[in-house]
Amino acid sequence: MNNDSLDSNIEIAFLKTPFGALEVQADSSSILCINIVKKVKGRNKKIVNPHLKRAIKQLEQYLAGKRKTFDLPLRFLGTPFQNSVWRQLDKIPFGTLATYGEIAKKIGSSKASRAVGGANNRNPYSIVIPCHRVVGANQKLVGYGGGMEVKKWLLGHESLDISNYS
Repeated sequence: MNNDSLDSNIEIAFLKTPFGALEVQADSSSILCINIVKKVKGRNKKIVNPHLKRAIKQLEQYLAGKRKTFDLPLRFLGTPFQNSVWRQLDKIPFGTLATYGEIAKKIGSSKASRAVGGANNRNPYSIVIPCHRVVGANQKLVGYGGGMEVKKWLLGHESLDISNYS
């Protein structure tokens, strides 16, 4: 996961999903962000960037139920705290949940549950860094940048019974 400066040659692609669309941005060295958007903005041009091609392919596989993990060059441009949270989120296995408190403990900041929530909210890599797998201390589904319906869809897609978490 690269922390180098941005390249000026940024390519963008959109992927239609059952819950709207994903906007994926990449430069010559890494994926810059994956955002959930309501609809596709314009049409995809022929994708040239190899990182972008790979990201789209892996996301398509995930959405088709054929992929549980991702292997993409990501660039974390957050604060050191945010970066540590995002790296920990990346360790939450497919089909499992963690609480904000559990994430805080694992990064060595046991009293920082709220700050973990803030970092979770700023996750630049929707789905790939699985912030949708985080629930509140009371085991309730709480906040998700893509919306609660998307979070429920993603958790259901991962075969999680969320009926006890709503």
